[in-house]
Amino acid sequence: MKKFLKEFKDFALRGNVMDMAVGVIIGAAFQAIVTSLTNDVISPFIGLFGKTDFSSMVLTLRGVDIRYGAFITAVINFIIMAFIIFILVKCLNKLTSLGHKDTPDAPTTKECPYCCSKISIKATKCPNCTSDLPSNE
Repeated sequence: MKKFLKEFKDFALRGNVMDMAVGVIIGAAFQAIVTSLTNDVISPFIGLFGKTDFSSMVLTLRGVDIRYGAFITAVINFIIMAFIIFILVKCLNKLTSLGHKDTPDAPTTKECPYCCSKISIKATKCPNCTSDLPSNE
């Protein structure tokens, strides 16, 4: 039982799990902000032009309310969340690329000075013209 608890502790306190937990909590809080933005600002603003509020849009069939206005609001919430996440990821990628300089890869081939063919950088003899190559130093 002690081994099982130790394995669980190692799993739960691993860096990736903790990062994910923080991300989920912040995401839930952020969702509340986006939902409020949509319900309290965007939907009424769009309602000015469409002369309606999405939250009041309900279709009643055989005594059952189908709240398609709430669905439209959820779609708008999703689009806003996806756009903001896209912008955040794009900014984070830009920030991480600022610290890294792209260094060119070390060459893997060289040119034979006698026959001008491409050969391995480690070659001491050209496989094409069989000439002895000068040292790489």
